[in-house]
Amino acid sequence: MDMHTVVVGTSGTTAEDVVAVARHGARIELSTAAVDALAASRLIVDALAAKPEPVYGVSTGFGALASRHISPELRAQLQRNIVRSHAAGMGPRVEREVVRALMFLRLKTVASGHTGVRPEVAQTMADVLNAGITPVVHEYGSLGCSGDLAPLSHCALTLMGEGDAEGPDGTVRPAGELLAAHGIAPVELREKEGLALLNGTDGMLGMLVMALADLRNLYTSADITAALSLEALLGTDKVLAPELHAIRPHPGQGVSADNMLRVLAGSGLTGHHQDDAPRVQDAYSVRCAPQVNGAGRDTLDYAAVVAGRELASSVDNPVVLPDGRVESNGNFHGAPVAYVLDFLAIVAADLGSICERRTDRLLDKNRSHGLPPFLAHDAGVDSGLMIAQYTQAALVSEMKRLAVPASADSIPSSAMQEDHVSMGWSAARKLRTAVDNLARIVAIELYAAARAVEIRAAQGLTPAPASQAAVAALRAAGAQGPGPDRFLAPDLAAADTFVREGRLVAAVEPVTGSLA
Repeated sequence: MDMHTVVVGTSGTTAEDVVAVARHGARIELSTAAVDALAASRLIVDALAAKPEPVYGVSTGFGALASRHISPELRAQLQRNIVRSHAAGMGPRVEREVVRALMFLRLKTVASGHTGVRPEVAQTMADVLNAGITPVVHEYGSLGCSGDLAPLSHCALTLMGEGDAEGPDGTVRPAGELLAAHGIAPVELREKEGLALLNGTDGMLGMLVMALADLRNLYTSADITAALSLEALLGTDKVLAPELHAIRPHPGQGVSADNMLRVLAGSGLTGHHQDDAPRVQDAYSVRCAPQVNGAGRDTLDYAAVVAGRELASSVDNPVVLPDGRVESNGNFHGAPVAYVLDFLAIVAADLGSICERRTDRLLDKNRSHGLPPFLAHDAGVDSGLMIAQYTQAALVSEMKRLAVPASADSIPSSAMQEDHVSMGWSAARKLRTAVDNLARIVAIELYAAARAVEIRAAQGLTPAPASQAAVAALRAAGAQGPGPDRFLAPDLAAADTFVREGRLVAAVEPVTGSLA
């Protein structure tokens, strides 16, 4: 467990804190300001609950049933019932880090003081996370409006000591047993609290934040693999000159070109295409790598802006305003987050596609400029990396299907009260698959390019120092070099782990300096 502590205040949180809690087990504390804000907003809710006039979420039913006024003696039951009935997810369990992000981000909104939840409920949320207790949350049940209802309901159910959860040892047990084992008393929900625990974009936002962290690494890794492929194909690095990118000033494009240029510094392989008369220019997949990678980087930057706004938001309905009003709103709608989740799936698919095109070029003796067919040791006897490219192509094909936007769909629910939904949770779930696939695709290009660079070195050409560092680190990680055919899956798995853990970037930066 990471000893880092995240203090939750009234003004939102950061992407770094989300990752620290979700992935690294950072502990959580509520700030004094948050506790005070929780108590103050609860006084407002209690005052409204005592009035005869109905207030949505406090003394009424929910959604299409909001017209019913609920008498005081039934309100605790109402809050329990909304959690129990909405905990209706189905399908496989979602990942532990997603559930932790989901709970932490809900706590972030609760701590803002705009939800009317009592301080002790917020403290119980923090206690559950600090104990390493993870509610069982299922794949299906959110339409992204009114927030991630079923996933959040399964989390709220655990706070009540009901349903199932996973303990810190990885064993799934009844939530009540886990709470008791850690000295945590189940919460008894009061007016508005059940609703406040369910009404947010927290699941899709948590997955967006983690996807951005993973994609930052993968885009830098893809700049490195593109440079290795350019080098192995005897391409020219002249297309990476900063003055060329300055006249089309998309920020990401310039960053990717600079990364590639620094990886290629000192290479004895680049610039040889002028010796091959039919090749006037390098292929698009080589020459346009900064434009494609850079456009993706700019998309990541835009998605990070949206994530930052959402991390600073209080997403609930109704909300408690500083002047004492409790007002209904539509801030739970997931459209802003859903759109960028889908946008990221599109650019990830395109990045995977251009990586695969370079891999295929490395393996084709008619286009590789002197490399052996399929980079095989003894072509015909050996198949080399032929089927590694098949695997990469299959991943790219799935990426294209995953790029179809979820947010372009809507399906009405709640007796047409919720008649336009975001499908943001679905967009987030498919993006997670896309990010996993992209890591594998980049790893296969790396594996092929590294072998090709080594073959060039055997031909008497000297790779760039950064390329040599990347290849050496890859080999040390267990992905073997050129030679007769062998069981290939373990090598590809080693390359995949090497890329997704950020070790490719770490391997070259001592030579290149810090890469963006």
